[in-house]
Amino acid sequence: MNGIMMVVIALIVLGAGYLLYGRFLQNKWGIDPDAKTPAYEFEDGVDYVPADTNVVFGHQFASIAGAAPINGTISAALLFGWLPAMLWILLGGVFIGAVQDFVSMYASVKNKGRTIGYIIEEYIGKLGKKLFLLFCWLFCILVIAAFADIVAGTFNGFTTDAAGAVVQNTSNGAVATTSVLFILEAVALGFILHFGKLNKWANTAIAIAMLVVAVALGLALPICMAQNTWHIIIFAYVLVACVTPIWALLQPRDYLNSYLLIFMIIAAIAGVFVSNPSCNMPVFTGFASTGGNLFPILFVTIACGAVSGFHSLVSSGTASKQIKSEKAMLPVSYGAMLLESMLAILALVAVASFANGEAAAAGLTTQPQIFAGAIANFLTKIGLPYDLVFTLITLSVSAFALTSLDSVARIGRLSFQELFTDDENKNPSPVTKLLTNQYFATVLTLVLAYMLAKVGYAEIWPLFGSANQLLAVLALTACAVFLKKTKRQGAMLWVPMFFMMAVTFTALAQIIIKLAGQFVAGGLTLGTTMQLIFAVLLLILGVLVAIQGLQKLFGKKEQAAA
Repeated sequence: MNGIMMVVIALIVLGAGYLLYGRFLQNKWGIDPDAKTPAYEFEDGVDYVPADTNVVFGHQFASIAGAAPINGTISAALLFGWLPAMLWILLGGVFIGAVQDFVSMYASVKNKGRTIGYIIEEYIGKLGKKLFLLFCWLFCILVIAAFADIVAGTFNGFTTDAAGAVVQNTSNGAVATTSVLFILEAVALGFILHFGKLNKWANTAIAIAMLVVAVALGLALPICMAQNTWHIIIFAYVLVACVTPIWALLQPRDYLNSYLLIFMIIAAIAGVFVSNPSCNMPVFTGFASTGGNLFPILFVTIACGAVSGFHSLVSSGTASKQIKSEKAMLPVSYGAMLLESMLAILALVAVASFANGEAAAAGLTTQPQIFAGAIANFLTKIGLPYDLVFTLITLSVSAFALTSLDSVARIGRLSFQELFTDDENKNPSPVTKLLTNQYFATVLTLVLAYMLAKVGYAEIWPLFGSANQLLAVLALTACAVFLKKTKRQGAMLWVPMFFMMAVTFTALAQIIIKLAGQFVAGGLTLGTTMQLIFAVLLLILGVLVAIQGLQKLFGKKEQAAA
């Protein structure tokens, strides 16, 4: 097997999945091209903002991709070999991940653009909604912590050389400068998109020009600061982004970054076809590895490359409020997920191109560095400078993680506010007003995430992956109940739902046993103690919500009522 063959197989499988299975689901559930979408019905200029399909696609893809398909895929492949990783990415992406993304957006658009939490309240019950919102909030804290640490690592302007001396890393400094400029340009682009009323081609030209300027200045003026300093700056930025109107920062930033991210994928595919790298990784290393058994570790490690519960929060939390026409739901949701699966395949080709120990010998120690180094190696075959390509690819990976931070912080804040919001209570108490205040909810969420971020994303990743996949279980369960109660066919969600239940409950149980063992031995720090608390709460909440959903889906009383 070589790189070209792996990419061609992936393109065929993912393309066929979209054209055949995606359209099959759309026909089964039904869309109304003439329906007035929530973006128009509840337009408020903050969350409900109609946007062109390419803009919403950019927001959806940039938000869901993050660094997870790169980090997770490379980690899993190193543990179990390239074949199990490739099979799960393709099959999971087409039949589970993309299905979950599509049905979550579909259910939201059909329910006034409301989140999965409101879908649960409407079709399962208020208690289920409260439990789900608490689960979502805890999960969002994990995502913010993991992704903030990844971004800070890609910005870190100082590294240690082979002799142990601290040296400046100008590549990371260039990434940091460009990312800061992206944020400033995004605000300007937001005003252009919101007030300029230009056609999409003019908007595209402006976005690409801004992209080029930011990259050029970033390469010329690198900012070199320590990782701990970037932690503080990143959380300060997320604090602002979390409460800013969606059109002023989140939407244009994702739109701007989507061009960079798609360029990265095109460049990576071109690099594979130019160099046709050999697959130097073992096909399969066995059912057990240093990281644990293939089941469930493979499935929770790859995470977003095949299926991600976080996607359901984006599909129902932000993107569904921007959809102009129901026709856009399939490409924006199902299509964006399959593009993410393609990114995971490219990450697999990248890590497989290195022989055992070769990446570490070249100073490529983290997953983003391995990915960037491999793509840079591929593109040197056509004469492009290694350092330039390495910097641009690292910038793209950083952009993935930073755009996800924007979205997940907002979703976490909204989940916490919704947890204490009671529409029937017209005179909330001072405590309730405090808990539903957007600034209080944001600060509390980010403070807890900052404490976890100090542990490092590598330590958080297994818990993040398990919680992420359990969130997918809850989203699939809620949407299956929605489809049943609205007399639409939902049986295609059952197998993914039960399979992911087995994966996530097993993985969380293993994590709890491991952390509890450390606790008994007296080896828990503040960060690992928080992980143990989070793991126990997530498992309990997940089981309770799943039970409530399954009772609505298969209970005898529900069958009789139907």
